[in-house]
Amino acid sequence: MNAQVGVALAHWGYIAPMVAPISSEAQYALAVESLDSVLDAGGADESNPLAGLADLIGERISAWERLHHPMPQAMSANEALAFLMDQHGLRQCDLPEVGTQGVVSELLTGKRSINLRQARLLAARFGVGIEVFVQA
Repeated sequence: MNAQVGVALAHWGYIAPMVAPISSEAQYALAVESLDSVLDAGGADESNPLAGLADLIGERISAWERLHHPMPQAMSANEALAFLMDQHGLRQCDLPEVGTQGVVSELLTGKRSINLRQARLLAARFGVGIEVFVQA
């Protein structure tokens, strides 16, 4: 066994709950909290080693949400942001990677459009496709 596998096995009890499929609302809430922590620790940066973990947790969250918290159809990018913030219990100040509280407020009210950089960050944070935030 190589050293990396040995380390992973030694810590698997801590890692497994973050990457296992979600099967309850309590696990869903824990997954959302875990994703926020991973993103805050650098996982929102695609070059960071935590980006893969953020993607994996985001995929699990997305799978649960598709079944249990489906997003209404025909939303604008701003409406989708408001919906996802509500679903995740986030406030405007909880998205500093997107901009200041004032910028997030303008995004939510439609006074400002979500740019490509923000769309990428939001898609990673919420575990959804970038198309949710990029309007044609």
